Amino acid sequence: MNSKQRKTLEAVFRKPTSATIVWSDIESLLTAVGCEVIEGPGSSVSFKYGDELEFFHRPHPAKEAKRYQVRAAQAFLARIGAKP
Repeated sequence: MNSKQRKTLEAVFRKPTSATIVWSDIESLLTAVGCEVIEGPGSSVSFKYGDELEFFHRPHPAKEAKRYQVRAAQAFLARIGAKP
């Protein structure tokens, strides 16, 4: 995990939940911790880590993740043991 991904990890777990995290940074973080990316139709994407699977829709037209997406990414990262 590089320094940008570590900063993204810290931002995902920061309270209150941020609405300014760029979605591509979250995707980069998830792949850095070992998740497999599974592309779905349209803007849907899933991340698999072992037996854990999380489903997202990429935000559009904005590039920033919505707060509920950040919270879902936080919960998924916590389930797979990736915490700051």
